[in-house]
Amino acid sequence: MAEDPLKVYEKRDSEMRKQVENMRAFAFKEGALPVKIKILIAMALDASHGAVQGVRALANMAMKAGATKEEIAEALRVALYVCGAGSAYTAAAALKEVF
Repeated sequence: MAEDPLKVYEKRDSEMRKQVENMRAFAFKEGALPVKIKILIAMALDASHGAVQGVRALANMAMKAGATKEEIAEALRVALYVCGAGSAYTAAAALKEVF
């Protein structure tokens, strides 16, 4: 597993790290949308922002939450439609190690 990108805040600003973790827990808690779907949404958003590491991490999280590779691919189609071809290139770079 990749190193935690927020680790740097543990010593310098533990309150900020705590707040980010609280937001993550709030965003991904079970609700009207299953956690798997929320993770797929986040993955598509990361693809649209060019976040290769984020797409990779979220694709792995999605599979652990029960998503199939087909569901991951379909979620990325939405990013492609809404945000353009850049999201497809970002996702391809991320998924080389996942698929």
